[in-house]
Amino acid sequence: MLFLERTPRAPLNRFVRMLWYTKAPEVAAGRERILPNGCVQVIVNLARDYLLDCSEGQPDRAMAPALVVGCRSVYEIVDRSDMADLIGVVFEPGGFAALAADSADRFANQSIPLEDLWVGQASCLRERLQQASTPEARFQYLEDFLLERFVACEAKLNSPRQQIVEFALSRFRLHPSMSSVNAVARSTGWSERRFSQIFREQVGFSPKLWCRIERFQRAVRQIHKGADVAWAELALDCGFYDQSHFANEFRAFSGVDATTYSARRTQWKNHISVG
Repeated sequence: MLFLERTPRAPLNRFVRMLWYTKAPEVAAGRERILPNGCVQVIVNLARDYLLDCSEGQPDRAMAPALVVGCRSVYEIVDRSDMADLIGVVFEPGGFAALAADSADRFANQSIPLEDLWVGQASCLRERLQQASTPEARFQYLEDFLLERFVACEAKLNSPRQQIVEFALSRFRLHPSMSSVNAVARSTGWSERRFSQIFREQVGFSPKLWCRIERFQRAVRQIHKGADVAWAELALDCGFYDQSHFANEFRAFSGVDATTYSARRTQWKNHISVG
């Protein structure tokens, strides 16, 4: 399997966390559980004209080959066959809404055809990516495409509301607690209700839900390292009230307990094999 990542150049790297590319035409059959991480992604299948929707309890169905995968508060299931030739964009929290010229919460917990968002451009983007002869050429074209969109909406990307949301996110990463939500809301000069509305429109979730996901991701990063885990200590280090709170939240977001995650983890911290 080939897997590559690229950090885009400034100023795009403020809004896009990374570009990634994978090519695995002979990957073993199977499925993986993708854990929520608070980020919006764009995914483009270059090998076939669809991506698979593998919703639990439902028959598989073919979706568009290029999707906006909104930030999620629950896990999703993907089929490894989609990894045969796949390229994607991971947006920073709060970085997608302005580039999309739409509210991020419209996409939350949904996968929407990219063509619905960038009408007339998504299919052209996919064709050009397919025509590129190397992963580097594909990265370059995708980055240039995103930079063009950045220039077109630069004023919105540097608006006061964008700056305040970025400030809030930086504070929440340090202290993802309910008390910090109240403190940050007061510091913006907006009412807590107005702050929550703006944050949800920019990021996709309410501040309180985003902080829960950030705590969950802290735990995922710790467990993925593979060291022996003292669960009670990890729970407190990651901002949970106690071990019971940690266990309940971990299962709510991942659908499995932390021990199962540890046993099934893959090279990517937010992917685990479906048993």
